[in-house]
Amino acid sequence: MAFRLFDNLSTAARFAIFVALYVLLDWASFILPLKHLNVTPWNPAPALGLLFVVRHGRSGVLALFIAIVASDIFVRNVPGSLPITLWLGATLTAGYAAMAWALKRYFPDGGVFGDRAGLLPWSAIVIFGSLLNSLLFITALLVTDLLPLSYWSDAVMRFWVGDGVGIFVTMPLLWWLQDAPRRVLFRTILLRWETLAYSALTLLALWVAFVPGAEANFRYFYVLFLPVVWAASRQGVAGAVFCVSTLQIGLLVAGLLQHSEEISLFELQMRAFLLALVGFLIGIAVDEQRRAAAELRLSLRLAAAGEMAGALAHELNQPLAALAAYGSAGKHLLARGADADQLRDVIQRMINEAGRAAEVVRRLRDFFRTGATRLERIPLPELVEGAAAPFRAKAAEAGIEFTVRDMPAVAINADRLQIEVVLRNLLANAFEAVAEAPNTQASVILSADAGQGGDIVIEVADNGPGISTALAEQIFEPFASTKSSGLGLGLAISRAIAEAHGGSLTADIGGRGCFRLTLPLDKRSMRTHG
Repeated sequence: MAFRLFDNLSTAARFAIFVALYVLLDWASFILPLKHLNVTPWNPAPALGLLFVVRHGRSGVLALFIAIVASDIFVRNVPGSLPITLWLGATLTAGYAAMAWALKRYFPDGGVFGDRAGLLPWSAIVIFGSLLNSLLFITALLVTDLLPLSYWSDAVMRFWVGDGVGIFVTMPLLWWLQDAPRRVLFRTILLRWETLAYSALTLLALWVAFVPGAEANFRYFYVLFLPVVWAASRQGVAGAVFCVSTLQIGLLVAGLLQHSEEISLFELQMRAFLLALVGFLIGIAVDEQRRAAAELRLSLRLAAAGEMAGALAHELNQPLAALAAYGSAGKHLLARGADADQLRDVIQRMINEAGRAAEVVRRLRDFFRTGATRLERIPLPELVEGAAAPFRAKAAEAGIEFTVRDMPAVAINADRLQIEVVLRNLLANAFEAVAEAPNTQASVILSADAGQGGDIVIEVADNGPGISTALAEQIFEPFASTKSSGLGLGLAISRAIAEAHGGSLTADIGGRGCFRLTLPLDKRSMRTHG
């Protein structure tokens, strides 16, 4: 809600709120400062500043400069004159502006990585940009005599780690919160019971690491990876961002309360960095896998819809032909002066056929949207004949011996269109296979037999070159095709349809082609057939 209101405010109001939030965040993270300077083990405020500059450009740089100077005056009470404070503020602003420019150039969508390819350059900009900024700022402190030379190396390291880890962990979180679609997804994730569960595991892991772990020289730090891996593997980058941010705060609070000589806040921050890196890597991999799976499902659905076009054309042909016939009959009846009852009967028949055609189109639309199937009881001989009919003429033209053996008098519960797609796809592949077999009488046989456990096994066999062992390992994989013009989706779609019906699709390895489609029988057919 706060970010949505922030987007609707005027530019001046947004800048004022940004300055206030920056100062507040800087105050909250002002722990263990070095000589009251902006050298602390955790600096999340620059992450907010970088995002603001990435989003608002040059005008955002001015707001960042004001925020840094305000923090120096109201939070740190930096010793020195106002000109020195302004100069130090300008030095930091210039460094952050350069980092923001690099992030905007390589990540124009918001300054944060979106995939594994982007994580490495984003990390490099944050880490090396923070290092250069640390060198620049600490050197400026030496020049102004605000920091002794003996503190230089320690100050550079502390400032680098504080800024680098603060930005690395906090910037993705703030980016998710300032983007409306991601904010909705983030809120949805936070409201899940699973989030509460791994948050509880986070607290438990912190306790293990800092209570019994402290007694064992902090050997139990590895348990902190458990909630991060859980969150990232289940909820992707969003879960990783939330869990890593929670762990970052927990590590700092626990480190301050522990006051242990065995481990410093610097070491805690480095471990927080490793936790964040692992979480982001896993989260990105999970998100990419989910996107790829969604794209593959869409591709399969679209390809299946294309494969179904032949079956749809066959289904639509009957009601459309009937509509034309009834229309012609109605025209003749009008010419003969037929009575109203005869015309009413013809019109009703036309309405019924139009309804059949509309039902076919509706099923195609539903398949596009959800991949839904509509089961109906279909006699097996009728189903097989509907799929084989287009291939009879093709076999006669190509000189292929096409045999359809007698089908058992049973029925199955299936989506007619989808099962016809499978059968036509298998027959089409068989016809193409036998065309490649030289000096032999091409033969394709379609048969069926009752299997075990109340199933029917439909077999499409041919005397083509057959399927090799190497090909059998990938023949049902999407985009694996032996045809130069093929997408390699036909068999993948066919197997998916078979499995959606509670059946299976398998292939024999050997010197001939043979595919077996197994489907469950209708229960009434099982009793009759038994």
